[in-house]
Amino acid sequence: MASTSDIRKGLCIRYNNDIYKIIEFLHVKPGKGPAFVRTKLKSISTGKVLDNTFSGGSKIEDVRVETRSYQFLYAEGENYHFMNTDDYNQITLQESSLDAPDLLKEGEVVTILFNTEDSMPLSVDMPASVILEVTYAEPGVKGNTATNATKPAKVETGATVNVPLFINEGDKIKIDTEKGAYMERVKE
Repeated sequence: MASTSDIRKGLCIRYNNDIYKIIEFLHVKPGKGPAFVRTKLKSISTGKVLDNTFSGGSKIEDVRVETRSYQFLYAEGENYHFMNTDDYNQITLQESSLDAPDLLKEGEVVTILFNTEDSMPLSVDMPASVILEVTYAEPGVKGNTATNATKPAKVETGATVNVPLFINEGDKIKIDTEKGAYMERVKE
């Protein structure tokens, strides 16, 4: 058993007869009344996100997890195939268990959380950022850089990301996988 002080992003807990992953949390200490923790929980089985508030000091049942590195091989409809980088065993996961499947490039190494009790995969943790090539972008209009203007650009995985006007086709860009947002242009 853990308490609310142990809550952190990525922690898996058992709540309402299901396993949830904490995707956001905020410790709140109001001037009047007891402290509490506001959380956003994502169900591992259904993918639904719910908001929940835990009162300060209450007990939560955490799930023991084990992390393993897997390489993304290919997608086949809703199924995503991964290979263990240590023993080369392959597993297939549903698209709902991935946080940002549209930013996943073949050959990318991800971390998969497994429940230690039954060795079931719980969720896939993407790297903090990925580098992808822009396959389509509208040409930027010269002189339109005074404002912080952006334009949509399509990257090699098929995702659309808003980028600054100076990004062109063929450029490699770094994308934040958590927000799905442009970070910087990568020079090679």
